[in-house]
Amino acid sequence: MANPRFVPPGPLGFGGAPLGDMFAKISDAEAIATLDAAWDAGIRYFDTAPHYGAGLSEHRFGVALRQRPRDEYVLSTKVGRMLVPTLPGELAHPFLSALPFRRRQDYSAEATRRSIEDSLQRMAIGQIDIAFVHDLAPDHLGDGYEDAYRVACQGAFPELTRMREEGLIRAWGLGVNLTEPCVRTLRDADPDVFLLAGRYSLLDLNGLAELFPLCSERGAHVVIGGPYNSGLLAGGTTFDYQEAPPEQVAARDKFLDVADRHGVDLRAAALQFCAAHPVVASVIPGAKHPNRVRQNAALMTKAIPAEFWKTLKAEGLLPPQAPTPA
Repeated sequence: MANPRFVPPGPLGFGGAPLGDMFAKISDAEAIATLDAAWDAGIRYFDTAPHYGAGLSEHRFGVALRQRPRDEYVLSTKVGRMLVPTLPGELAHPFLSALPFRRRQDYSAEATRRSIEDSLQRMAIGQIDIAFVHDLAPDHLGDGYEDAYRVACQGAFPELTRMREEGLIRAWGLGVNLTEPCVRTLRDADPDVFLLAGRYSLLDLNGLAELFPLCSERGAHVVIGGPYNSGLLAGGTTFDYQEAPPEQVAARDKFLDVADRHGVDLRAAALQFCAAHPVVASVIPGAKHPNRVRQNAALMTKAIPAEFWKTLKAEGLLPPQAPTPA
């Protein structure tokens, strides 16, 4: 076991999926301005992936970050999808643009090392700090999940551990939308940190039951993606990148009622709640505009009265054991 384990800085990081033109297209200039705004706001942890725009997000990250001192920030990307040259580029939901590549799922050792090397060249940056095995979970792989997990156990997991020992990366884990693969990987391998999207939030406490206690026991940490559940907790209408079902809207509205009674911005509560758990190293909401980055930074430090959290627990919206901000 790596000791001590590498932990990305928090409480606020930057999630790079929107810079792959997720749901809406933006210019390269606006993407770079957004990353510059994150830096100016004091954010020093940045996460991207080959999947985001078939390399578009990584390309934009490289343009912005390679101008910065490399020892002053932490960078994570992902393995599991190789990019193969093709014309035109392959579009994949929810991304509306793509560089001239198609995605090929591959969790083998050879593909894992090649993916890291390709990402380094795509970004023109000399080191990746954290490598997440991307979407190694049944919600993305369906009936192919067991075979893919077996390949990863024999390929990606030991190869990432070797790369960590060689100093090519500092940490590795999974980047997924479900807790179960993380629990399984903790039992089968030696990961350091997980990127868990949407499964620990005001509206979804799935991480609290089994994964977080096991992370605490193993000395692993969690990065929280999707703290707004893809928009519903930030005033939008989507949950997990789809139109929110009525029961989720109703649940959100109960939190909103308590927030209104206490004069609390629900977006601030959503961010700060995620960051309050001891195993959470960083929270990485995505953004595609500089103003949204600055807004997230302000929300993370916005004062929230203790009575707000007490009311959420008293009304059964949060369980008694859920850590809340001091």
